[in-house]
Amino acid sequence: MEQQEYATGAARTAGGTSDGRTGGAGRGTTTAVVVVRGSGPGHRVAPGTGADAPKGAAPVHGSGSPSTAGLSPDPGLLRLARWFAEAEPGTADDLCAASLGLYPARHFGAPAGPAAAPATGPATAGPGAADPSAAAPLTTEVSWWHGPTAHTPAPLRAREPRPAGGLRRARRDAAALPVVLSGAKPGKPGRHRKPERSRVTATVPQDRSAATTAAERRIAARLLLAHPLVTASGPHADGFPLIRRHRDWLAERFDTLLGYRLVVGPWHARLHKAGLGPGATRRLEHPVTGAPFTPGGYAQLALALALLVDAPERLPLDGLLAAMDAVGPGPAARPADRAELAMALAVLADWQVLTDLPAAALADPAAAGPTVLTVDRELARAVPVGPPALADDATDLIRRAAEAEPGTAVRRRLAETPAVLAADLPEDQRAWLRDHGRTGPAALADFLGLEAEQRAEGVALLDPAEELTDLALPGADTAAQAALLLVERLVEEVRPLPGETAGTDVPVPDALIDGVLGDIADEYGLPAGWRRDYLADRTALRRDALDLLHRMGLITPAPRGTRPPGWLLRAPAARYAPAPDLLPVPGTGRHSRPDPGPTIPAPAISRAGQPV
Repeated sequence: MEQQEYATGAARTAGGTSDGRTGGAGRGTTTAVVVVRGSGPGHRVAPGTGADAPKGAAPVHGSGSPSTAGLSPDPGLLRLARWFAEAEPGTADDLCAASLGLYPARHFGAPAGPAAAPATGPATAGPGAADPSAAAPLTTEVSWWHGPTAHTPAPLRAREPRPAGGLRRARRDAAALPVVLSGAKPGKPGRHRKPERSRVTATVPQDRSAATTAAERRIAARLLLAHPLVTASGPHADGFPLIRRHRDWLAERFDTLLGYRLVVGPWHARLHKAGLGPGATRRLEHPVTGAPFTPGGYAQLALALALLVDAPERLPLDGLLAAMDAVGPGPAARPADRAELAMALAVLADWQVLTDLPAAALADPAAAGPTVLTVDRELARAVPVGPPALADDATDLIRRAAEAEPGTAVRRRLAETPAVLAADLPEDQRAWLRDHGRTGPAALADFLGLEAEQRAEGVALLDPAEELTDLALPGADTAAQAALLLVERLVEEVRPLPGETAGTDVPVPDALIDGVLGDIADEYGLPAGWRRDYLADRTALRRDALDLLHRMGLITPAPRGTRPPGWLLRAPAARYAPAPDLLPVPGTGRHSRPDPGPTIPAPAISRAGQPV
């Protein structure tokens, strides 16, 4: 089975615990799970000591105070916490994707016009799939710059807000799928209670049709790709029975197509994703506020996990904080540290690693008062993809996590990112995409229920349902609406004309971004009901709109050393613009620069100062 090489130091052990506990989402697990302590289950490293211990860290003694007794930190996760603390913000995001692999997939939604991907058609795989030898090179396709568009005319239509957490619950199509219950206890009959629907296992016939089976497998695969950690009692519990029912088939397909390992137990399922390499623009966010994690927040998260993988089932909160103080940077050293610790605890509670966490602890853990937490060690051990045993530093870990043979590496990008551009790939991956430009994406699109969009610059797998993505464009909030209008007008201004050599990226002047954004804020802000804080602070609106476009792969920062530093508009951005005109109309808003008119060449001057 293909998997990241850096995780080979992980030991596997049978599920269950030595203390015989029965609580938690991983209770009674019979499937092998990853133990993050790389030296094996019988080897214990003195906490806070050895080469992996942070400098100046005090050891946590097993004979210490009752609140910290028995907490033995995992040395590999301590090392990871130190790497997080020393990393730059972008590197910390990439390190999180490489070490935890809990990022969701991200795809464009609406397909382009009727002529989009004319030779692709419905994605199929199996006996009717096309012959790889008949695959045409990508250069025969039309460019994104001048191809069909998925233009959304302004003013933007009101859209239904997306549910919190990304992917919606597993769809219940009465014509094709049975109702899947999450395992809640059935209620007793009463005159005010609706009758309970019978469980799936009792109502579903044994001779389930092939169409129903294929639909269930696709729902389960999409759910896992959007949420790599699914529990039987979590927000996506409706889909968990489907994952368990088809776990063998799903494990084989994820391994074959993407090199991902799937572990399914009685109470949770974990898809071990690989890293996406540097510049992946995947970050953890606060599950409630959406605030992005900082390197310090990632460090607190890794530090807490290092102590929770072997913690008792019932753990005082002050004991956890005291142990974190002893083996790492003190969480109560300054207000920023406490805020980062609160974000880490909120994410652990969202993953159900910690329960019984009071609301006060999410505001200021150090002032929460006496609190006893319930720890699920099996989920804590399922969070890390593997120990960084073979990596020398954070950069080496990010590189190792993304290593794979060319076909697997390209399919991972197709499954996880909005668009794959051939210019961004190494030569071996570019050659694979050129040779398998149709059949490779088709098999993956059939597995996940996506549509392939072929262009001269690369391939994108689209999700018209707009469920298999953590970001939506078009979107309902102010930043998303401003970003869509901004990218449309930028494409109209700088798009290469037909017949010109169209590269993958086109430079965009900062002055043009400011002018266009000022125009659309004046034109659409108040009538569209945009947030007043954004209208009052155009710098914040610019920052968040550009951040969304960058994370969607529509713009990218100019290479380092470029003067002045700026942004590059990417070819897939043109799919959101109107059909190209031969000459773009100059802006007319008060922030736009006036049309300079026809250029008149200046007369040549001789050395004597006379016109030639």
